[in-house]
Amino acid sequence: MVTGIKDTTHAVEAAAVMRLLPARPRLLALGEPTHGEDTLLDLRNQLFRQLVEQEGFRTIAIESDCVRGLVVDDYVTSGRGTLDQVMAQGFSHGWGAYGANRDLVRWMRAYNDGRPASERLRFAGFDGPVEITAAASPRQALSALYGYLSAWTDEALLPCTAETLGQLLGSDGRWTDPAAMLDPSRSVGQSAEAGRLRLLADDLVALLDAQTPHLVTATSREEWDRARLYGRTATGLLRYHHWMADASSARMTRLVGLRDQMMAHNLLAVADRGPAFIHAHNSHLQRAKSTMRMGGTPLEWWSAGALVSARLGEEYAFVATAVGTIRHQGVDTPPPDTVEGLLYALPEDRCVIDAPRLAALLGEARPAPRVSPWFGYSGLDPAHLADSEGIVFVKDVRQSPVR
Repeated sequence: MVTGIKDTTHAVEAAAVMRLLPARPRLLALGEPTHGEDTLLDLRNQLFRQLVEQEGFRTIAIESDCVRGLVVDDYVTSGRGTLDQVMAQGFSHGWGAYGANRDLVRWMRAYNDGRPASERLRFAGFDGPVEITAAASPRQALSALYGYLSAWTDEALLPCTAETLGQLLGSDGRWTDPAAMLDPSRSVGQSAEAGRLRLLADDLVALLDAQTPHLVTATSREEWDRARLYGRTATGLLRYHHWMADASSARMTRLVGLRDQMMAHNLLAVADRGPAFIHAHNSHLQRAKSTMRMGGTPLEWWSAGALVSARLGEEYAFVATAVGTIRHQGVDTPPPDTVEGLLYALPEDRCVIDAPRLAALLGEARPAPRVSPWFGYSGLDPAHLADSEGIVFVKDVRQSPVR
């Protein structure tokens, strides 16, 4: 073991994480190296509860559809719907099936019960309505934005009628065809209708901005915020669909970059509410460029965390999560010459590590990257240790019991 590494570790507590930060952040991001493990989600829940109770945090935002997330927020703030409905409708990527996410939503609802609006916890999804196989139709976001503006602004200022909008959108199946992800010619994103929709969406967002003084008094700040979310989502989706129809070699790089750009815009809006706790894959939150291979092609792009950090500076903080084993997925004891291997030799089952201090201790003796036999897990990049404020290390991730 590297001499002094034990001195960089702390108990996994919110207070220990906050002591690692150079300033009080508006966004505190906790990454994870894999998805769907309740061990890691339970740890996230524990840290969020402590941040709420000890540090005054009031919002959690996770890597899930930003529009669906409104269903969860309505439930935790006002009790609208039932827990079963919320878990089925309020999450994307299948996240609603995980027991730890259900525990989070249940706890937030119980915490908010009887509290004034100013003290209630808020939930946000910050991903765009995109999956690895397809992207959503812009209908929901564009129609919601149009409906808000038509209800509260002069009809003469609207750039088109609702009927025209519906005709241009056509059937949702045109937009959500999964074949378009692999075959650009199947995408409608560069059709004449899509091109006109992009202009109309831009005009609607501009009208929303121009009418802000009226809208924040005629409606409510909350309704206006949601309209802005619909505007970001509509323009982001139309841009994403446009590049889905692109046949150039830069197509996939553009698409993964656009997704993180949508995430970044949503995170900056979340930051306006006050201190928020963010949870997503390490690759979406890190400051260094993200990389992956898709279909044998290497991709490189700036993540949401990198984009937000460039805007917020020290008001954005990133803590990565690393694990030793996920044996039920074939991820066994890490080699001793990796970062994970060094941390696995520590006696603690869980700890928080001062990442810049660890990087300084290692100096030129840079560990080897960890190669995972399972595509669903990504090890830490030893070249970027100092780019995070800390590392949460979990020695062994156990298989989640059926709940």
